[in-house]
Amino acid sequence: MDSQMDFQDCDVQVSKKPQDNKAFFWRSFRKLRRSPGEVCFPGGKSEPADVDEVATALREAQEEVGLHPHQVEVVCCLVPCLLDRDTLISPVVGFIDHTFQAQPNPDEVKSVFLVPLEYFLQPRVYHQNYVTRYGHHVIIHCFEYTNPEDGVTYQIKGITAKFALFLALIILGEKPIFEMEFNLSDLISSSEETFLKLNKHATSKL
Repeated sequence: MDSQMDFQDCDVQVSKKPQDNKAFFWRSFRKLRRSPGEVCFPGGKSEPADVDEVATALREAQEEVGLHPHQVEVVCCLVPCLLDRDTLISPVVGFIDHTFQAQPNPDEVKSVFLVPLEYFLQPRVYHQNYVTRYGHHVIIHCFEYTNPEDGVTYQIKGITAKFALFLALIILGEKPIFEMEFNLSDLISSSEETFLKLNKHATSKL
C-alpha cells in the first residue's frame, strides 16, 4: 500500500457577530466525487502552491462559495482528524465578516446555509451509532436541521458533524444532551489523544 498521506483541509467558519454563533455549511451536488450530495464545510485537497493548511482552506472557500481571504479572520487550526489510512483532514477555524454574501460555485455547490452552534448541543433531531476503527470504538454523530429560511431539512453527519460539535463545545462550553467522545473539561487534550491513538493504529498498517 502507498504510504503517502493525502492532506485535506476544511474551513470551519463562524459568523463574526458575537450574538450569532452560527456555523457555515454547504451542500454539494451529487455528481461530485468528493462527498457527493453531502453537507460539508468549505474545503478540499491541498495543492503544491498552498503554503500551509490555512492557505488551502482559504483557497477552497473562495473557489466554492466566493469567500475572499480578507473576509475571514482566521482564529486557529483544530486537531486534525484521520478520515482513513491515507487521508488527514485539518480543520481551520475563522470568523466570517458579517457583510459576506455567499456566491456558490454552480458546478460544486447546491446550497449554503447557517446553523446555530447551540443546535449541535441541543438538537431537535439527532441520532448516533458506533463503529470500530483501527481497534477503537468511534461515535458517529448525525444531526438533522431544518433551515427556517427555506424549510429544507439537511443531514449533517460524520466528520462534518464531529467538527461542528467540537467547535460548539469550545465556544459555548456546555455539555450536549447526548453521549460524546470528548472530555468537556479538557477538550484539546482529549481530542489529541483520540487522534494519536487512531493515527498510531492506522500508520502501523501501512
